[in-house]
Amino acid sequence: MPLFGHTLRLARNPTAFLASLPDHGDLVELRLGPVRAYVVCDPGLAHRALSDVRTFDKGGPFYDAARQETGNGIITCRNAEHPEHRELVWPAFHRSRMPAYATVMAQQISTAGDSWHHGQVIDLIPQTGAMAAAVTAKVMFAHQSDDMITDVTRCFDTLLSGLFRRMILPAPLLHRLPTPGNRRHERARHRLHRIIDDLIDAHPGTDQGDLLSTLLDARTDYGRALTLDQLRDQVFNVFIAGTDTTASTLAWALHLVTTHPQVQQQLQTEADAVLSGRPARYDDIPQLPVTGRILTETLRLYPSAWLLTRTATRDTDLAGHHLPAGSTLILSPYVIHHRADLYPEPERFDPDRWLTPARQRTARGEYIPFGVGPRQCIGRLFGTTAATLALATIAARWHLQPATTTPVRPLPRATMSARTMPVRLQRRTTPHDPSHPS
Repeated sequence: MPLFGHTLRLARNPTAFLASLPDHGDLVELRLGPVRAYVVCDPGLAHRALSDVRTFDKGGPFYDAARQETGNGIITCRNAEHPEHRELVWPAFHRSRMPAYATVMAQQISTAGDSWHHGQVIDLIPQTGAMAAAVTAKVMFAHQSDDMITDVTRCFDTLLSGLFRRMILPAPLLHRLPTPGNRRHERARHRLHRIIDDLIDAHPGTDQGDLLSTLLDARTDYGRALTLDQLRDQVFNVFIAGTDTTASTLAWALHLVTTHPQVQQQLQTEADAVLSGRPARYDDIPQLPVTGRILTETLRLYPSAWLLTRTATRDTDLAGHHLPAGSTLILSPYVIHHRADLYPEPERFDPDRWLTPARQRTARGEYIPFGVGPRQCIGRLFGTTAATLALATIAARWHLQPATTTPVRPLPRATMSARTMPVRLQRRTTPHDPSHPS
């Protein structure tokens, strides 16, 4: 225990371990190998730590490990670099780009669903992963092959499965050992770099209506464009966020409605009324409040960005504790979202909690699936748009039934995942469906 401190308990069952910490105070000290870290359990303190970018930087051994793996992009860069990164990347995620992106999203979501058939048992984890990868790849690169998407998905899955371990045990020597897992990890990382470089090189340089075109055209106030290394890092960061975050959220949402038949019925009723059997479009989203509440509650229970870290840039005090410069803070939206004093019956899936909008809870630090403050997730609208279109489109066409009696347990990696989520598909017919009996 002196060597690893709390690392083994955190690695063995991260969600249960972290969820137990609020009983020990608003700020709980941990030892993770050689690193002394403080877990923020209070929403007000979390809001302060995420908003005060001068005192709490995005860094430390955890993000240093992530930066080593994924590059110095919009997600992993330090606060001093973030304004310039955001200025360059923000146009790609502006609300005005979403209708065009949503058209591509809807096409890819519909295509993925076309491969399903009545009575089939599918695992939501690889299915939503492939769907999210196809959506992100097509939105980012106007032209790519199915083989490339499959290759990218496989590499990302390998990379992300090892990323969490490298973040909580930042011991470079261990990760350089020639173990099978380390070799697979390095092969996947180098393969992804080659794929992204090839896609950048092959881009014609004119606006293709894709995300890469926007990044290639981006300029700072001084007229400076992204260098090749910066472009690669941004693409890598955005691809990880767009693929794994969307896949995780959609998988959990589908699992939750499968295990809550009344909620699935409400979702299907809304989809039938709004979509009439067709795929969801961007302008449908305001008419899909039930779908929106389901996703909001899903992100409360299983926030994809379940673990955030910050580093104190100077001596400071937090919750009566003196934190010397260099101290590592751990902030877990999962911990805050599961506090019984904030959410009665916190383990219960209840989309109607959100009949009152989430804005006030976000302002108090009580609901932070995308973080808060200047470093709030830049792709939150992109991700929620993709997840909303996918959930509504699937509900219009399919009824999902549990395919196992084994409880699905969270498997925290770089995002909140699970080992497997098997469901059985039943094709739905509606009065608008040509196959519906007249």
